Amino acid sequence: MEENKIENSQRDLIDSEKSVEKEEKKAAEELAIYDKAIEMLRTVYDPEIPVNVYDLGLIYKIDYDSSDKCLHVDMTLTAPHCPMADFIMEDVRQKLLSVEGPEKLDLRLVFEPEWNQDMMSEEAKLELGYL
Repeated sequence: MEENKIENSQRDLIDSEKSVEKEEKKAAEELAIYDKAIEMLRTVYDPEIPVNVYDLGLIYKIDYDSSDKCLHVDMTLTAPHCPMADFIMEDVRQKLLSVEGPEKLDLRLVFEPEWNQDMMSEEAKLELGYL
């Protein structure tokens, strides 16, 4: 009887270790996709501003859901009536679709909170002469 308890405990421990390994692998995959999405977003520029959309602070959310393999991204524009909105959105869409892993993309244009210059990275502020 004692041997069965030990065997069950060992099985439980092995199952627990496998579960932890699976979660670690999932987390590593999600982080790699997140990093690649940022890398791709840093190649998208507003034609009127010499800074990429990520460093401009136009990206509000990047989330990868491995359960449905969907990359969820919320972004905004520097102004609601930006004349380059369609161009920028399509460029973002194409770049994010090139990220390996996600099978779907949920790209949403949002205007809350309203974008302001404080959302820019230090690098962007320096590039644009705000520092």
